[in-house]
Amino acid sequence: MATPPNPLGVDKSPEGWPNWSILIVDDEQGMRNFLVKTLVPRCHFVMSAGSAEEGADLLREQHFDLIVLDISLPGKNGVAWLKELREQGFSGEVILITAFADLDTAIEALRAGASDFILKPFRVPQILNAVKHSHERARLLRENFVLKRDKLAPRSGPSSLVGESTDMRHLRDAIDRLALVNSTVLLQGESGTGKERVARELHARSPRASGPFVPLNCAAVSPELIESELFGHAKGAFTGATRSRDGLFYYAQGGTLFFDEVAELPLSIQATLLRAIEDLRIRPVGSQQLVPVDVRIVAATNRRLADEVAAGRFRADLYYRLQVVDLSLPPLRAHKHDIPTLVAHFMGELCPLLGLEPIAISEDELRFLQQYDWPGNVRELRNLIERSLILGQLNVSALYPQLPSAPAADAPVTDLQTLEKRHILSVLESVQGDKTKAAQLLGVSRRTLERRVAEWQGA
Repeated sequence: MATPPNPLGVDKSPEGWPNWSILIVDDEQGMRNFLVKTLVPRCHFVMSAGSAEEGADLLREQHFDLIVLDISLPGKNGVAWLKELREQGFSGEVILITAFADLDTAIEALRAGASDFILKPFRVPQILNAVKHSHERARLLRENFVLKRDKLAPRSGPSSLVGESTDMRHLRDAIDRLALVNSTVLLQGESGTGKERVARELHARSPRASGPFVPLNCAAVSPELIESELFGHAKGAFTGATRSRDGLFYYAQGGTLFFDEVAELPLSIQATLLRAIEDLRIRPVGSQQLVPVDVRIVAATNRRLADEVAAGRFRADLYYRLQVVDLSLPPLRAHKHDIPTLVAHFMGELCPLLGLEPIAISEDELRFLQQYDWPGNVRELRNLIERSLILGQLNVSALYPQLPSAPAADAPVTDLQTLEKRHILSVLESVQGDKTKAAQLLGVSRRTLERRVAEWQGA
């Protein structure tokens, strides 16, 4: 028996779980009717079955967040089926109900993986409290997964986007407007301009702020695994899939899913992602289930996606779907007047983390920093401040042990562009010309480094 989802616009009760789908498995028609009538006004989707076998058939076709399961069933009993579900990798919540139970039965149920255990007969508040606690448990498990995965990522706060330049004021104004809507946002800008910080700020100021922020670096996941990483997979979907697994869309439910370096997505996955964004439903790899999702998509790239589309490396339809709102982040060289403010901000952010005292930076040194073009943008400046705090002074030429000593007093370097060239060439020399490693040390992309070297060779 299936009860259709509540139509959009219908008010939910205060204790409702509007995104949840629930399966009721009980051989008593009266109990099924009672539970359906109780849960339909509060949940996204409710279905019911009279046996474990019927429930298994429904579960193969439809995703369920919660199963309300009677222990005494014709054929396979509820505890035995629950054990099978857990062995197969079902990660949803399960509330066991029964009219006959003792302590041993309750212990067996909890060991089998039940979230809760209720004795019949029960009243409406009892089942609603059990569902509420299961919902909260599922939320905490997702939140714990996200926190463990994201524990080293920088946190965005009210002062993350500092600076009083026109560019930064316009950026903050745009974020204030975009945070209130659910539209997809495409962030474009050079490496190190703070695209993830902007994405976190959009999330933190949005109605989704209480939900998870789940980042994915598209360049860091192998093309063979990225579909499973995003959508999850069923048991046996591929070699090594010994149990089912939820994907990042599941863990981002009610929050924001951030695609960093989205231009690196393989063409093979782009059509699937487009369908997921359009339909707000996903299909785990190897599964027939369509799982409803409620996420906001924010994507970022340091390449012009229009150029990638023209080159045939990115789907035009996905590009237009991501580009509902296109926000360009300025490079640091375009707002150098913000450098003193950024230096002070990073100093205040890093000193407590490192357990170090701030260093004094003179007006002359700040002007010196403002001469530099900062190919690594704000990330490079932050790295410089962090290393300077460790060294105890602002000394660009001492960032790496292999760098040459500072120029003699009678031949000072008066512009940072010259020092930049000397610095980059020295880093290249220190890694025996390995441009990939040198780019990582400098906090820039390999493409940026190659462009810099080509400019000097052509000069």
